[in-house]
Formats: sequence, structure tokens, C-alpha cells
Amino acid sequence: MTGSHTSFPDGFLWGVATAAHQVEGGNVNSDGWLLEHVPGTIFAEPSGDAIDHYHRYREDIALIASLGFTTYRFSLEWARIEPEEGRFSAAALDHYRRVLEACREHGLATVVTYHHFTSPRWLLAAGGWEDPRTPERFARYCDKATAHLGDLIDVACTLNEPNLAWLLREIGIGGEPPEGRAGVPFLAAAAGRLGIAADRIAPFQFTSSEPAFEVKLASHRAGRAAIKARRPELPVGWTLANSDIQAGEGGTDRADRVRREVNERFLEASREDDFVGIQTYGRHVFGPDGLAPLPEGAVTNQMGEDIYPQGLEATIREASRVAGVPVLVTENGLATEDDAERLAYLETAVSGVASCLADGIDVRGYIAWTAFDNFEWIFGFRPKFGLIAVNRETQARTPKPSAHWLGGVARTNGALPALEGQPA
Repeated sequence: MTGSHTSFPDGFLWGVATAAHQVEGGNVNSDGWLLEHVPGTIFAEPSGDAIDHYHRYREDIALIASLGFTTYRFSLEWARIEPEEGRFSAAALDHYRRVLEACREHGLATVVTYHHFTSPRWLLAAGGWEDPRTPERFARYCDKATAHLGDLIDVACTLNEPNLAWLLREIGIGGEPPEGRAGVPFLAAAAGRLGIAADRIAPFQFTSSEPAFEVKLASHRAGRAAIKARRPELPVGWTLANSDIQAGEGGTDRADRVRREVNERFLEASREDDFVGIQTYGRHVFGPDGLAPLPEGAVTNQMGEDIYPQGLEATIREASRVAGVPVLVTENGLATEDDAERLAYLETAVSGVASCLADGIDVRGYIAWTAFDNFEWIFGFRPKFGLIAVNRETQARTPKPSAHWLGGVARTNGALPALEGQPA
């Protein structure tokens, strides 16, 4: 469908996304900062100043709008807003209000995530995402944030990727039960720093126990209720890391189990929400004993996974079928140094969204990950997902061709410009 015009509905959200810890820098009160700096950390490097978006947000928002995008998804940082339990920072809340006002000035709709992986250190010390008191604490924070900021928020996301820890466990990253955490050096070291037993440490990203499932689900529901109490009309949902789970040879039973545990039960829990955010980067193919080997000659991204933009269409269809609520694509993108690869990936992904719309699926928007090359958690700054390059020595921003291409799609609400070397 290169160069064609597809019918995207009026008000369709075309945007880019960031997350506070990944772009702001200096998030010293968060558990993420702690986990990056303990002995034995699995993080390739610390986040440090990141890309200094905390101070450069005005220029960054102006740049995003100038490229043609209509929407900015970003997150609030709980560790800044409530650095000690029950002590809320008016300065931090005012900062995020200025960010929202800058979006308004530039005509950008705001999709705001209340929790994007990182939590205050005090929450981790109190049992984190396995502690039964976390939902009421999260709801209190959501109430305070919405009271201060809610009139400038267009779409609210409570939790980012609460299911990711289960997917990571299936591919061999984290997911240890409480009794096994003493044997994980960085978790044991972080517990020591916090003065708690290792079996009590439960960071959001790395905890996939059944108590964690119940706490995350209860937190989402409590947060949603707190937001709705302040702004009943505000659309609220959560965002899910839903890979396209496929079965390789002999892997049907395992793939079915993973799909059920990672995707479907979280989608079922979304049925009472106003929408579900879908975040897809590709697929995971399972054999009987785990991930199937990649096909010989497979082209891979910087994470070592095969490049498979068709996964997004599959997960949108799955979400619509299982959750039965509108779908908002809140993240989709490619880690690569080759922007031509990114352009081809984005075109296929957006075409998949168009196909879903043509079949009557209620898709409300497409938000690419990510606005800027930034800190990518345990992988550090090496993976390049950004539509905008960042020179971290000077912090200069340079839009890539993919930014101009997708911005053009946004500006025309679905007219897909021809890629270089292809007919219009």
C-alpha cells in the first residue's frame, strides 16, 4: 500500500512515546537507579543523565510536533512525585504540568502513563510488587497526580507492561521465585542496600510470581478507580507487552501455555477498561523446550530477534478478540542502526493497522517506540529504537528519515509516502 491513502478515522492518534526513566536522567530516588548501581547488576550501564529530557522537554516537544505527529505518550515518575511515602513533591507535579502545557501549546494530544517500570525506592523496600499494600499506595499516587494534572491528560495508562516479567521469564531473563532471589547477585545486593531479606525484593520488571500478578492487577484496578474518581470521562487502560506467540515444530502446547499466561489472561482482565494498549515488536516462536532457534539467515534486530513487523497486526486482532475493547497501539518499533530497515518495518506495521481497521476493528491510534534513541534498560544505550538520533556528548537531536516519513503519515492521517526507491 506504499504511496496509497488508507481510511484512518478522524481523531486517530499518531504519536511517539518515551518513558521518564529512559529519557529524563537523574532519577536517583527510583528502584531503577538502585538496580543499575549495585554489585553484579545485569544492566549494561547506568542511565545517568539519559538524554536530559527533564530539562529539554520544551525543545523536544516542539520538535515532535514539527515533524507532524499529533500525540505524545510519556510517563510520570512516581519516584519524583512521591520520593518518600506520603510526601508528595509540588515541584515535581508542577514540572509535569509544564510538560503537559507544552504539549497543549503545540497541539499534541497527551497519553500519560502513571507507572513505566520504575517505582520509588521506599516501595521496593516495603515489598514492591508482591506486597498487598501496593495497590492502595499506587491508588493514592494516582489520585494526587490526577488531581494536579488530570485536566491536561487526554488518555491515561495505569501500568506499563505488567505482563512483561512473564515473557522475560519464558525467554530466560529473570522471574526467580522469592526463595531463589538470594542467588541472583544484583537482587540480593539491592535487598541488602534496602535492609530487607532477598525474598522480599520484588521489582516490577523482574517479578512474575502469582502474588505479583494479583498485586499488579489490583493496582491497575485501584489506580483506574482513583483516576476515574477525579475525571470520570478520562479513558483509562493499561499497556501490555504482547508478542505474537507462535509455535515451531513440536511447540504447540508450549506456545499455547505461553500465549495464555503472557497475553490472554491480561487481555481478559482488560475487559472492564476503556481501551487496551498493545506494545508489540515482533514474535516469539516456541519449540517444546523453549524458544525455537532462528531460521538460518534470519535478519535480526539489535536484540538478536528476527525482524517481524507483521506481529503487530496479529496482536491487535488477538487483543480485540479477547479483550473486546478498543485497541491503542502504544508502542511499536525496531532496534537498528539501519534506518532503512526501520522505514520498511514501520510501513509494514502501519499497513497491518490499516488492515485491522478495514476489518472493523476499533483501533484508536499508532504510537511508535520511541521518539529518541535513549536508555533501553538492561541493554543500556546501545539499542537504537529512536526516530530521532541523540548525540549524548552534546545532546543534539537529529530526526532520522523514519521520523519524517511517519510524521508525514501523521500529518495526512494515513497517506503513506513512498519509500526511497519504490514507486509512489
